[in-house]
Amino acid sequence: MQYQQLLVEEKNDILFVTINREKALNALNYDTFTELEHVFGKQYAKRNDIIGVVITGAGEKAFVAGADIKELTEMDAEKGEELSQRGQDIFFLIERFHRPVVAAVNGFALGGGCELSMACQMRVAGEKARFGLPELNLGLIPGYGGTQRLIQYIGKAKAMEYLLTSDMINAADALQLGLVNYVVPAGEEVSKAVEIIEKTRNKGPLAIRKAIEAANAYFDSCMDGYIAESEAFGDLCMSRDFREGTSAFVEKRKAEFKGK
Repeated sequence: MQYQQLLVEEKNDILFVTINREKALNALNYDTFTELEHVFGKQYAKRNDIIGVVITGAGEKAFVAGADIKELTEMDAEKGEELSQRGQDIFFLIERFHRPVVAAVNGFALGGGCELSMACQMRVAGEKARFGLPELNLGLIPGYGGTQRLIQYIGKAKAMEYLLTSDMINAADALQLGLVNYVVPAGEEVSKAVEIIEKTRNKGPLAIRKAIEAANAYFDSCMDGYIAESEAFGDLCMSRDFREGTSAFVEKRKAEFKGK
């Protein structure tokens, strides 16, 4: 696929995905969703040679400032539910991606942008970043998983406050609430995201995949997270990476994982 809404670049085994709609404050439209689905569901779904993904927005003003409002005005009940489900499914691809995905939030992350950042496994915020779910101002609610993930990250009481008031959360408060992992000076979001991903470079790739799966199982109502953890642990005990990792530890050398 030839990407029109995204800039997609591989560098030093890290994938950089930039929402490239700066004039529209990187708002998520139908085509942007289609391209994100292709990146995470097809193009890179089975790529084991990358060690992580950084998602950011073009320019300095916005990570993603929301959804494309013009598209929303054309919705009826059926189309609205389909759009919500589609957004949720695509964000699940990101949340469940087999390598670490870090959002480098370089400005406004509002509505769908806040939901996209929360679908990433970690978040780095620039000091000027602002998060929020202002959908109630439009007579809507968040539709791409925002009502669920915000509670997971900051707890029900504070999540209800921000959902119902539509207040924005500044970077410092986002860090205190546990919504982001780090706050950095403006312009250093991507480099900090890369720093985090680099720390995983020499870890067992199969173990990374299983850790992501087990952690996500905690929030899946159809799964028992403890059972998922035990099954993943057992599977890894049969892997070549496990034998290599334990041998390297005993022999006091660096492990050379093959992802098998």
